[in-house]
Amino acid sequence: MYATSLSGPGINADVLVVDDEPAIRDMLEFALQRAGMSPRTAAGAEDALHAIADKRPDIILLDWMMPGISGLDLARRLRREDFTRDLPIIMLTARTAEDDRVHGLDSGADDYITKPFSPRELVARVKAILRRTSPADEHGKITVTGLTLNSESHQVLAEGKPVHMGPTEYRLLEFFMQHTGKAYNRTQLLDNVWGTNVYVEERTVDVHIRRLRKALHPYGLDHYIQTIRGHGYRFLPPRDNA
Repeated sequence: MYATSLSGPGINADVLVVDDEPAIRDMLEFALQRAGMSPRTAAGAEDALHAIADKRPDIILLDWMMPGISGLDLARRLRREDFTRDLPIIMLTARTAEDDRVHGLDSGADDYITKPFSPRELVARVKAILRRTSPADEHGKITVTGLTLNSESHQVLAEGKPVHMGPTEYRLLEFFMQHTGKAYNRTQLLDNVWGTNVYVEERTVDVHIRRLRKALHPYGLDHYIQTIRGHGYRFLPPRDNA
């Protein structure tokens, strides 16, 4: 689930740095923290997969050349999984040949930065990709017809009035508002909202969908959460209902 919120010149984002060189990890962690982001680090592909399962990041900075599973292979694997298919990836590599850049982008990377690189340039690239992929405005707000979610304050407003809901309902609504109009089955919702390392029954989704609808009902917005028979649910405000 994206937790990106824009705040002035900085972006409060969960960034996973995957590189087998400790000096590179430390340098990127420092630069990203100075930019107002929340970096996590992994020394290789296996560590990265565990980190992603624990919490889906907003973006990955991925080194190409790593022992064991390469960054290229990891990127391809992430693109095959529903949970990470649309996860932004920036490939970091010392390879400079045109063919290498093409291979990196063909693997599913959204951008490609060659080493050595300027930390300022890398932070700028991260911000640019997050702004393209996040529906939040510069104040960290996602707004649809009659409903506003602020990812910085974790506040939901309906026609300007606070909507009270539990943390799971908030995360569910945030995911829906970030993916308006798309239908998701219960397994996909569990993976994206609860995480792949959390083992709960699929009917848990139905319970929290009911709670979310109950929270939105006083404002006449509960019908935004639509049931797709034989599949799951989608979030479809009137403006998207053609």
